[in-house]
Amino acid sequence: MPILLHRLLATGLLLGAALPVLADTAILNAGYDVTRELYREINPGFVANWKQASGETLVVNQSHGGSSKQARSVADGLEADVVTMNQETDIDILVQRGVVAQDWKKRLPDNAAPYYSTIVFLVRKGNPKRILDWEDLGRSGVQVIVPNPKTSGNGRYTYLAAWGAAIRKGGSEAQARDAVSRLFRNVPVLDTGGRGATTSFTQRQLGDVLATFESEVHQIRKELGDNFEVVYPSQSIIAEAPVAVVDKVVDKRGTRKVATAYLQYLWSDAGQDVIARQFYQPRSAAVLKTHAALFRPIQLFSVSDVFGSWAQAQSRHFADGGEFDKIYQSYQSRL
Repeated sequence: MPILLHRLLATGLLLGAALPVLADTAILNAGYDVTRELYREINPGFVANWKQASGETLVVNQSHGGSSKQARSVADGLEADVVTMNQETDIDILVQRGVVAQDWKKRLPDNAAPYYSTIVFLVRKGNPKRILDWEDLGRSGVQVIVPNPKTSGNGRYTYLAAWGAAIRKGGSEAQARDAVSRLFRNVPVLDTGGRGATTSFTQRQLGDVLATFESEVHQIRKELGDNFEVVYPSQSIIAEAPVAVVDKVVDKRGTRKVATAYLQYLWSDAGQDVIARQFYQPRSAAVLKTHAALFRPIQLFSVSDVFGSWAQAQSRHFADGGEFDKIYQSYQSRL
């Protein structure tokens, strides 16, 4: 069985090293669901580094799910020592609940985002529907697989990328709303997370195109061979992946030092190299240069470029009664 297919069938809680009973210390990383492979490779390097530096045997456990779903789990009591999300609003939820410190973005470089990705398209071999850019996702006869923006950062980035692309091509807000509405009218099922959407597209054979992170489409191509092709739209959104120590948990468990070191390791040369090899854009210019062949240049825009800030985008588009809810009501009427 291909490795990715095996992982797609795995549970959300994965062990990152040896069994916990053999460890001096264990920490839990609660992350969004398409980073399973990234942290499975990050963890052994950090465990060895920590052993050499401290003499302690460490286990890093992983919990994965839709980014917002994970944030709610931590807010509701999941004792994660660190969170590795794909948008800052999911960590801000934890700030509001008093489990992560207000200054979390200032504690690490790059506003606490050690890498970034973007949204691209995965199509079936030969690209039979001739999907080339965002407007093609709204065409009649095209089925699009994308996770629910209410539960998945992947889904939110796709929504914002489609809206932003319309604006940046000179469209009005009304035209952007129409473009996104047509896209979601073409979505046959809304999975709760990005990996669920991958399963729907690759295993359940639903849809003509999967909109997802660049890192995910390359993982699929790597594991499933030539059954699919990657399409880069003319422009897309920067998807930064912020990380934070969960202060309430590490202070309770006495794991602040190791949790902080774990996140700092993501900026190390070794950590950045793994990040690049797993198809995420590293912050290190030297590492990016080494792995430049893995990444195709694409015109990128940020959330702030089009929407002002993540807080503004969240309030207008994804809060209860916002733009997506209005679109979703139309979506539900078709079911």
